[in-house]
Amino acid sequence: MTKIISAPENTLHIKNMVCKRCIMVVKEQLERLDLHPVSVELGIAVLPDKVTDETCLAVKAALEPLGFELMDDKKLQVVEQVKDAIIELVHYSDSSLKVNLSDYLAGKFNRDYSVLSKLFSEITHTTIEKYLIAQKIERAKELLVYGELSLNEIADKLNYSSAAYLSAQFKRITGLTPGYFKKLKENKRKPLDEV
Repeated sequence: MTKIISAPENTLHIKNMVCKRCIMVVKEQLERLDLHPVSVELGIAVLPDKVTDETCLAVKAALEPLGFELMDDKKLQVVEQVKDAIIELVHYSDSSLKVNLSDYLAGKFNRDYSVLSKLFSEITHTTIEKYLIAQKIERAKELLVYGELSLNEIADKLNYSSAAYLSAQFKRITGLTPGYFKKLKENKRKPLDEV
């Protein structure tokens, strides 16, 4: 069996994929279109064959009603990949938050961090660091709602120097203390694609 290599001509870049369920839904839709994806990850689907205009139209029609978008712009693709890497880091890999973010992203994308940072700010009108903080606060909200960990354990899990620092940042971002947030009955969490 021949190995299929991810190349621009057989790769779809998909916006708004933020979780494992998104991967499952996109993969399912591609299978329904008989495209038989080689791999589907956050933001990227690799197909065995070259993506034609007809394929793009069919995929777009299948994915847009579900809240996903195909991206053609190379700059947008890089920014979405950076967002996906941060979401993966914060929400799905417990021990990885101990890494230096700039080194991690520079290594992952084989680009100078300052280039990634400038592009990210230009497209999103926020910094990579602020985006990371927003994701960490969303993760903290999730862990507070679960109620299984203390604030100290959450701070450690999210690589904060202390629970006090997490608490101060949480209040600055949400306007609420973690303790008050935990007591609220209504859900104040945001979908990850809206962070």
